[in-house]
Amino acid sequence: MSEDIKKTIRELHIYEKKLLKELDANPDATPEEIAENTGMDIKSVMSAAGSLASKDIIEVEKDVEEEISLSEAGQEFANNGLPERRILDVLAEKRAIHMKDLADATGVDKKQANIAIGWLRRKNWAQIDKGEVKLTENGENFKDKLDNDEELLNHLIGAKNILKSKLDDAFMEGFKKLNDRKNILDIKKNTSHSFKILDKGEAILDEGFTIKEQATQLTHQQLKEGEWKSLEYRPYDINAEAPVVFAGKKHPLREIIDEIREIFLNMGFIEDNGEYVESAFWNFDSLFQPQDHAAREMQDTFYLKNPLTCDLPDDDLVKLTAETHETGADTGSIGWQYDWSEDVARQSVLRTHTTGISTKHLFEHEPPIKMFSVGRVFRRETFDYKHLPEFHQVEGLVCGEGISYQNLLGTLKEFYKKLGFEVRFRPAYFPYTYLSTESEIYLEEKESWIELGGAGMFRPEVLKPLGINQPALAFGMGIERLAMIRYDVEDIRMLYKSDIKWLREVPLSRGVRL
Repeated sequence: MSEDIKKTIRELHIYEKKLLKELDANPDATPEEIAENTGMDIKSVMSAAGSLASKDIIEVEKDVEEEISLSEAGQEFANNGLPERRILDVLAEKRAIHMKDLADATGVDKKQANIAIGWLRRKNWAQIDKGEVKLTENGENFKDKLDNDEELLNHLIGAKNILKSKLDDAFMEGFKKLNDRKNILDIKKNTSHSFKILDKGEAILDEGFTIKEQATQLTHQQLKEGEWKSLEYRPYDINAEAPVVFAGKKHPLREIIDEIREIFLNMGFIEDNGEYVESAFWNFDSLFQPQDHAAREMQDTFYLKNPLTCDLPDDDLVKLTAETHETGADTGSIGWQYDWSEDVARQSVLRTHTTGISTKHLFEHEPPIKMFSVGRVFRRETFDYKHLPEFHQVEGLVCGEGISYQNLLGTLKEFYKKLGFEVRFRPAYFPYTYLSTESEIYLEEKESWIELGGAGMFRPEVLKPLGINQPALAFGMGIERLAMIRYDVEDIRMLYKSDIKWLREVPLSRGVRL
């Protein structure tokens, strides 16, 4: 125990020592008296007291006294009477007054009269009967005596300021009534502190200590002249709690987007970006999605009024796309067997996926191609815990001689491995790929497989009109879904709530797994 006490003494600040010494000499000293006797300012006294209390050396007791006085409105009521008293005085003579005549008959303005009616009923001085305010028996009893709130008004106008704790029971009832009204009472809270030395403090005083200035930092002059050798240094507790610092950091979604971007770049991909506003041609038609497909309906897609339409690409591409949709052209398919419309293809939409970036990139570049894109997409979804009308997608594309489905699976395995996941595949269907697959990742903490993205080999009906005669693989996923898994979020809306507590606590970057 003695060694612990000595260690505590060595770590005490000089202000803490001064405060403890003063309390030993004068146990009932107030903070103001301690400040005057020790030469410290009141802020230093309270800071030292808080520090000693945190070490269980002293106890700090806080006492709050409420001082009551009348506001300007309260003084007016004290002089002229409360509105219900003024109405009661008239009722004592007339016995009943119709509500519409109340203000004129009593001289109380309409706003105060309406409030007064409530208080008349609360005090049982009057009752309302068929639109008339009628005097009650209790009102008759109070016509010549004051209620406890009126007595408190008179007391306050004479005593000016009084402490709430000094009010007797009758005045306390009156205080409750006046405090229920607005702007009648001014209540000032006076806070005082007192200190009590605890057992640990007594042990420190019994051990004894000297009060001597301690160095907390050294100057160049002290080092140069050797004065530092004779200085007393205050020990520091390296185990003391430090304040929590919330360092600036990226938003969790941005963190994942940057991580994915770095993975793709390290795998030899280049990045492409599209526009939020796209033509239905690139968003749907270039992907061999028929113009009567359900995904194009207004309930699934945002169509724009401004601009109402978009320009189509060159005529040869448009013609080949139309033939592929109608008859399959030379792709080996019979197409969708309908009349393809340029007007429908010109429609302006907010892009529903980033796959249109892939088809446009294929059209504008010669294979071999390794491209990825990350961007926001828009769909007419109902807000709930797993759906938003706008979210982020990432897309990957590889095109070149000898590219096969086996390359697709290998690329996906490598991609998900770098994200830190074990992946498996199962067959799937997408309108613009064949063969197609969905990727599932394994979550150890849930001991289950979760679907995270889709992939496949682009169909000839997609590639041929673009002038691509080499196989191409594509894959993608929703970034918000990955973020929900990564950060253990059950509600997708949390990612956009700007919940400062969650943003502070969410872990920093895990880094890219190479």
